[in-house]
Amino acid sequence: PIFSPSSRLRRPSGFWKALASLQKLSLAYITFRNLNFRLPLEPLLALGYALALLCHRFSAVARQPRQGENMSNIRPFAAYRPRPEQASKVASHPYDVINSEEARELAKDNPLSFLHVCKPEIDLDPNVPLYDDRVYAKGAENLRKFISDGVLFKEGQPCFYVYRQKMGNHVQNGLVALCSVKEYEQGLIKRHEFTRKDKEDDRTRHVMEQNANAEPVFLTYRAMPEIDRIVERAVSCDPVYDIVTDDGFGHTVWVIADIEDMKELQRLFAEKVPALYVADGHHRTAAAVRCGQALRQKSPTHTGEEPFEYFMAVVFPHDQLKIMDYNRVVKDLHGLDPKQFLAKVADKFNVTAATDPRPEAPRSFGMYLEGKWYRLAAKPGSYPETDPVKGLDVSILQDNLLAPVLGIADPRTDKRIDFVGGIRGMKELEKRVNGGWAVAFSLYPTSLPQLMAVADSGQVMPPKSTWFEPKLRSGLLVRLIED
Repeated sequence: PIFSPSSRLRRPSGFWKALASLQKLSLAYITFRNLNFRLPLEPLLALGYALALLCHRFSAVARQPRQGENMSNIRPFAAYRPRPEQASKVASHPYDVINSEEARELAKDNPLSFLHVCKPEIDLDPNVPLYDDRVYAKGAENLRKFISDGVLFKEGQPCFYVYRQKMGNHVQNGLVALCSVKEYEQGLIKRHEFTRKDKEDDRTRHVMEQNANAEPVFLTYRAMPEIDRIVERAVSCDPVYDIVTDDGFGHTVWVIADIEDMKELQRLFAEKVPALYVADGHHRTAAAVRCGQALRQKSPTHTGEEPFEYFMAVVFPHDQLKIMDYNRVVKDLHGLDPKQFLAKVADKFNVTAATDPRPEAPRSFGMYLEGKWYRLAAKPGSYPETDPVKGLDVSILQDNLLAPVLGIADPRTDKRIDFVGGIRGMKELEKRVNGGWAVAFSLYPTSLPQLMAVADSGQVMPPKSTWFEPKLRSGLLVRLIED
């Protein structure tokens, strides 16, 4: 098995050269023998034996994990970050959870808000288009000003950071580090969503103009107790930030500057974490990768170790993350009256009255119609149980109800459907329907193992499958690509 190219062990190139030489030698000897040539056998056997020993040596080396090879290569970095006394004023919502008007309102009395960097259109006339050159130039100008004015200072040495988020009783600790553009290209940083070109172009332009990863990507990995222990040791010390934002969520940051701890974290990720997964922030990830690729093309002496070959991310163990439900509301019943609609729904679902609007298990759904909650249970055989995508609750609802009954073939583009994050609760669904929408559906949350199974299969989830809370705050840690 050590000679098998299909082996999961990755061989050094010298191994394959030696093996190829041995194979050619064997074939040559057989050919000459068949042609009745008389070659001295002893030198050939000696050479073959030497090559076999060489192959064995390469194989033994290949069995040892090699840092950064087929595993996760993370790096420390010197972040730009706010003074502790100003952290609560700098920290802002990420760019993609509020619109421009909301950002203007939040930042109007706060010149330190990082919204001036990640939503720079707020400092321009509202009539300036969102993708105008002036918007990108303003973001870069504002970031430079934050640094020159001392709002953000540079860490004295490369470090890792721990970013803890607290939402009620839920706590999650993420490691802030640089991750590899190359590993994303190789499929070792796995995605589960498609991106939209216009949003990807916009984020790429911001990264290029600012020459910075202004906001981190949200990644996850299969939890590893050895990594948890180092993080737990770090959070036993005093944090550099400990703030509570206006939504009541806690955001706490620690610095990991100990050389041995940093080396051990790099070793563990390199040897024990075979893949990272994009949890939230697919457009930010794609933008960081595109920036790295563009700068790579401009580098005549490219080595693969340049700063643009890495991007900033917060990497959480999967067993600490919380995915909330991502629910649906639909404007009309596609020409059906409520009785007809319920009859068609019953083809693929068992329909009963419900008192609790939240589904209690996978493959069940809440439905709010005409002031009443119903429980929908998918009938066995109405979906492929083993398919990592088609077996998701969002797919079952889409394939068995939204498309065939309500005529919503493409939820990405259909204006008759809207999506409501679980953080807004069941009352928001009732409010929408009582206010004129026809029907609402509550879903059981997608799990992290389901997300990873889809990504591992090389597929993507249907749109609006996951809603992560709490969201990362922007501005607490910033990374300039030139550093």
